[in-house]
Amino acid sequence: MAQKSDPNSKLIAENRRARFDYAIEDDIEAGIILLGSEVKSLRQGGSNIGESYASVENGELWLINGYIAPYLQAKTWGHEERRRRKLLVSRKELSRLWSATAREGMTLVPLRMYFNDRGMVKVAIGIAKGKKLADKRETSAKRDWNRQKQRLLKQNA
Repeated sequence: MAQKSDPNSKLIAENRRARFDYAIEDDIEAGIILLGSEVKSLRQGGSNIGESYASVENGELWLINGYIAPYLQAKTWGHEERRRRKLLVSRKELSRLWSATAREGMTLVPLRMYFNDRGMVKVAIGIAKGKKLADKRETSAKRDWNRQKQRLLKQNA
């Protein structure tokens, strides 16, 4: 029997370009510290993490340049749209992330932002290495070949 999806778990924003521009080696789930107006805005679906990145600074993990649309009903106590937001991970994961970014060419890229099954906002962060232009072409050619292969199999079946 198919599992019913939880009404609380919902994808808020996805960085689809990240998998094209970066080779994702590993990913982790991190919590995020938000204001009330930010959570309400996320429930309405106004966010973008396409241009954002994560950084380890002074022993803390930060989401930088993530956009959350202003919540119109919170006029006086609103929030800044592109403020730095602190991400919550364990000390062990934080040290692993810090050592990964210290290596050559590694960066922390947010992959998706979502509500988990308890209704909490989570951010999936990928430890990634930037792709060169030839690698991007190879990925694109591989994807096209897989599509063509599926078409051929569908026609023959």
